[in-house]
Amino acid sequence: MSRRRKYGIASLLAIVVLVVIALPAIRHSILRAAGRVLVVSDPVGSADVIVISGEAEEVGELEASDLVHRGVANTVAVFAYPPDAVQSEFLQRGVAYENTAARSVRLLRALGVKNVVEIPGNVKGTEHEGTVLTRWCDEQRFRSVVVVGLPDHSRRLQRVLHRSLKGHRTTLIVCSARYALFDPDRWWESRDGTRIEIEELQKLLLDIMRHPLS
Repeated sequence: MSRRRKYGIASLLAIVVLVVIALPAIRHSILRAAGRVLVVSDPVGSADVIVISGEAEEVGELEASDLVHRGVANTVAVFAYPPDAVQSEFLQRGVAYENTAARSVRLLRALGVKNVVEIPGNVKGTEHEGTVLTRWCDEQRFRSVVVVGLPDHSRRLQRVLHRSLKGHRTTLIVCSARYALFDPDRWWESRDGTRIEIEELQKLLLDIMRHPLS
């Protein structure tokens, strides 16, 4: 066997070894990149109002209260969602049931937020949330709004709200709640994280296919 051929085989083996050694790092980098695709968080400055996206719930309330105490805005707004099946069953039985908006108002006030308002209109999903928010911002003549959402939902939320607010006077700032369970850098290590990643990535890709220029 010639020296050149031996050198070539040795070089090939060295490359193979390096690739094998690097595989875990490459795999983790790819997985982290997939998690980060879902997440966006704009720089947060002063705004007219802080709005908690419907899916954020308790983690959104914690984040919104922190933003208020930082002086970003004095008012926090929550969406009114229609009652789910369980809530409806309680109401049908004549039992008072605290809905999502009422619970958010109570928790925000317990966290020291004095000015809490409900955005009128029963919101049904993210797309409808954008329509309702745009109408409300126009009515209130807001120039800037911080919307708090879950990290795994934030990229799609930003796309939807940008489409709704396009051509309007309100500037949108999307803030990812820090207290969410989803970790974009380690999502594959838990069943819930894997489920969230797959579901939200599918929804994001569908939104991109439907609105490629958003």
